[in-house]
Amino acid sequence: MFVKEFMTPDPITITPDTAVPAALRLMAEKKIRRLPVVDNRGKLVGIVSDKDLLHASPSPATSLAIWEITDLMSRLKVEKVMTRNVISVTEDTPLEEAALIMADKRIGSLLILRDKKLVGIITESDLFRVLLDLLGGRRSGVRVTAAVVNEKGTLAKVANAIFDAGGDIVGLGISEVPEAGNMRWEVMLKVQDVPQDKLEAAIQPAVDKLIDVRETAV
Repeated sequence: MFVKEFMTPDPITITPDTAVPAALRLMAEKKIRRLPVVDNRGKLVGIVSDKDLLHASPSPATSLAIWEITDLMSRLKVEKVMTRNVISVTEDTPLEEAALIMADKRIGSLLILRDKKLVGIITESDLFRVLLDLLGGRRSGVRVTAAVVNEKGTLAKVANAIFDAGGDIVGLGISEVPEAGNMRWEVMLKVQDVPQDKLEAAIQPAVDKLIDVRETAV
């Protein structure tokens, strides 16, 4: 999976001289939280978020008169509050690499460039949707969480047990158990086409411990 498969192509942009109120209205109208900022030649020069714009707005406790606030905000431009050092990736960046950058940098989005030209944006919401699909969150079935030893062939044994029981794996997630280092993992599987009791009996010999088994519906 690569960034290009999940990014929003051709994102809405603004210029540095866009007034802050106009940028806020555009975000509200388009139901977005970030706007890339490009110059008059289309070159990426920054990004601004709704938080940036709201923090730039006067506090409700201000002593300014309403006409003064309106005048002040109309003269405040995006270039004064935008982030200039934009972190970007290319379209063929692996999705997990993009997610790692966002997590480590504590940012909610990445801009996507092709030959230094802006072609897309991917956000934390896009990653949440990917996670939902990977875990089978939109599918009904039997959800199994099990502890397994991190050894070669362990997942193959689990998958074969499910296959032999007539099940179809439609969601999969693996996480490391922190206190066990990389020696023990928790595996979550969403399985269809097999009753819960039959699946539980089939998978038990292939795992270290069954943590949770439940029917789920969408």
